[in-house]
Formats: sequence, structure tokens, C-alpha cells
Amino acid sequence: MYLAACVIVLAVTYFVNTATISVFYHRGLAHRGIRMKPWLEKAVIASGSWITGLDPKGWVCMHRLHHAHSDTKRDPHSPVHAGFVRLLLTQLASYKRVLIGLSRREEAYTSIVRDLDFGVNWLNRKRLWYLPYIVHLVIGIAFGAIFGWWLLGACYFAGMMSHPIEGWMVNAFGHAVGGRNFETDDNSRNNHFVAWVVQGEGFQNNHHQYPSSARFSYRWYEIDPGYAVCWVMDKLGLVEIHREKLMPRV
Repeated sequence: MYLAACVIVLAVTYFVNTATISVFYHRGLAHRGIRMKPWLEKAVIASGSWITGLDPKGWVCMHRLHHAHSDTKRDPHSPVHAGFVRLLLTQLASYKRVLIGLSRREEAYTSIVRDLDFGVNWLNRKRLWYLPYIVHLVIGIAFGAIFGWWLLGACYFAGMMSHPIEGWMVNAFGHAVGGRNFETDDNSRNNHFVAWVVQGEGFQNNHHQYPSSARFSYRWYEIDPGYAVCWVMDKLGLVEIHREKLMPRV
């Protein structure tokens, strides 16, 4: 039972993290493939940094820069130029650079996100970016110190703070390993394994062909868990899928 509980905690926290980034940050804020209810969008903006450790505006800005300069030397996270393994550190350095640029109101960065009517989260403005990590670490340690559930605590922290690895998987494999449905100008690929484990994000080639589509799958056998989340939330009235922007299915 204990091991099962650990697996469930890891799965739930990992899902919360990846759904926040893939559904809300990516398909919602970055590309407007879905429209969130106003109260939900405000909640995502307020809580996103605490849930993922990633600033919503900073993440959107870096992602849009990636699309604008995909796999060129100006791409903030391309394995073509940064290298497959070193990309883990490259994406972190790029994220810091984007946050600094936004905080200083540099035109090169602010012009990318003019449509977002909110600022960089106060955690980053006050240089307290590490607080979400500490909070989740303390919660994980509490599971161990109070109840003796050290493995469960580790699973909690690993799931909630999984974004560096999942981001690296998408950025590295999604632009280096896999097939292509479309002849885009970059090196974007469709990696099924990454798509399965990171909310459909592995279908980078499809996404770069149809960036505003809330659905990342093009062929019938391509599985996009993130779009399933969008579909359920659409049915619940929490978001509205922009169906006119959806990529076709074959």
C-alpha cells in the first residue's frame, strides 16, 4: 500500500506540474489555443510560479522566442547549437536571461509579450525565485520527519519540481530525435515517448507547423494527453478550445 501511495503521489504531482505548463502556460497563455475563464487565468498567473517554480510571463516569453528563432543561434534552447546534454544548463541560463530582460523592461523581451497584461511574478522581481522550491522541499521533508514517509516525500518533491527534466526532454528530443510530418524550417521532430510522458509536448514538428492549435497530434495514432485535459476542461466550462485553430487530423 505504501509503495502504491508513493506512485500515486508522484503521478498526481507530476500531472499537476506538466498540466500547468503544457495546458495553461503553453496552449493558453503562449499561443491562445484555449481561452481560460477570467478567474482561472488569474489563478494560474498567481499560483503558477508556486506550483512549477517557473514564472508564467518569463516562460511564455522564452517559448515565443524559441518559435521566432527555432534552431537558429538565437533560439534560447536548441540542441542543434547547445548540444544534447548541455541543453539542460542552456535552457536555465536562457530563462534567467529572459527574466532579467523582462524585469529591466528591455524592448527585445517586452515586445514579445505585450499582449500579457501582467508582470513578472513578485518572487522573481524580489529575487526570491527559490521560495517555491523551499516550500515543496519542506513539505516533502515533513512527510518524512512527521510520518516517516521519506520515499513519499521524495516522490512529492520530484513530481512537483520535475520541470527541468521534462523541459529538457521536450527541447532536446523534440528537436533531435523522431519523425517529421511537416517540412518546417527548423529541426523539430515528433518524439512519441516524450509526448506520452510530457502531455503531448513531444510532437514538436506538429506544433511548429500549427503553433496555435490546442491539439498537438496530427495522425490518428499520435496520443496527446494534454489535449485530453483541454477537452475535459472545455466540457466542464473552464476553458474554451479555439476549434478554428485546431490542426487537421489524418
